[in-house]
Amino acid sequence: MNAQRHLILLVTLAVGIAAGAEPQVAPAATPANLGEQSAASIPDFSGIWRHGNLPWFIPPASGPGPVTNLSREKGTGVSDYGSLVGDYKNPILLPWAADVVKKKGELSLAGITYPSPSNTCWPEPVPYLFKHAAMQMLQRPEQLVMLFSENHEVRRVHMNEPHPAKVTPSWHGDAVGHYEGDALVIDTVSVRTDRPHAMIDLFGTPYTEKLHVVERYRLVDYADAKDAMQRGTKENRRAGGPYNPDYEDKYLRVDFTIEDAGAFRTPWTAVMVYLRDRLEWPEAACAENTFGFHHVKGAELPRADKPDF
Repeated sequence: MNAQRHLILLVTLAVGIAAGAEPQVAPAATPANLGEQSAASIPDFSGIWRHGNLPWFIPPASGPGPVTNLSREKGTGVSDYGSLVGDYKNPILLPWAADVVKKKGELSLAGITYPSPSNTCWPEPVPYLFKHAAMQMLQRPEQLVMLFSENHEVRRVHMNEPHPAKVTPSWHGDAVGHYEGDALVIDTVSVRTDRPHAMIDLFGTPYTEKLHVVERYRLVDYADAKDAMQRGTKENRRAGGPYNPDYEDKYLRVDFTIEDAGAFRTPWTAVMVYLRDRLEWPEAACAENTFGFHHVKGAELPRADKPDF
């Protein structure tokens, strides 16, 4: 098991970075129920799931929620994805964090695209990682693996075990999971802060070494997903259009809680709703180059008239 916990992360970047931070002591709170659930009763989350929301977080029905966009599209009133101006007055933010969000918004209003993990090709922390429109889940008894549709990002969740007594911060943090009835619960700590663009959303909302994320994944019917989808329709633009009215499969609902006493006054919650996608996604690479991947005239990838080998 120890060998599995020390997998080598290959990052294809031409930028050097420090080898890592000092090990941290994991929070005292770890999942209470670490007993393995019988295979027959484990919900099947395997397969490809897609959400298509931009920016992406769905605010909760009540209580503290994520930073949202002050810029709204004319006519629809949803978040203007082309102008990312975070609500720095959101009461969840500590003053220093609010100042970070405000300054990022000022840059966006000035027409400046400020750097983020996704537009500079850096690994994305949780919950920024939910930005990916598509995700594939692979379930094994000892490990759950999440594959994301852009930049070949892979997240591993170690099942039915607590966080180590000392955790070395990593790109996606140390994630442990267990099943509670029909729910998959994932607990993540120790996400690297010594990284470029340490933020948890597109508005530049910062986090600290105290970041603690708990996610609950459930397969639900429309009745249990409807309220969140309606809030999501009011808040986010869906790149793939509205939710499919003819969809007849289960929805994947993810309720998550964010705690970080270094950046936030209080824990806050948000929701993601995924639809099952039975098609394979096209490969998407993040790289600094002069070529496009979207069939833009004059920006196609180079092609050889005959094979080079």
